[in-house]
Amino acid sequence: QVQLVESGGGLVQAGGSLRLSCAASVRTFGTYAMGWFRQAPGKEREFVAGIGWSGAATYYADSVKGRFTISRDNAKNTVYLQMNSLKPEDTAVYYCTAVRSVVPTTTPRGYDYWGQGTQVTVSS
Repeated sequence: QVQLVESGGGLVQAGGSLRLSCAASVRTFGTYAMGWFRQAPGKEREFVAGIGWSGAATYYADSVKGRFTISRDNAKNTVYLQMNSLKPEDTAVYYCTAVRSVVPTTTPRGYDYWGQGTQVTVSS
């Protein structure tokens, strides 16, 4: 069983930055691909970014490419999402996900473990 705990959400003005963190309680963190999804009110959950178990492979949704950066520190069992140039349309609950795989997927069904989510609100 893997437990994921997100932190770092909050309220920020458009153009600002936030850094989300996700701490995983598993000894074999380095064998899990990790992802970030988000869900806005009335919308489906959507893929934001994913990272392979070594950190070498990263994937982004087109809507965040060039603004968001996913990274991981396997020594700290933590994955990060650095969000820059935030827009009001980035407002959502952000979820950390994990799957025991070399590379991440872009579909929610591809992940076995989910965090409780952290709210990100971007004001205009």
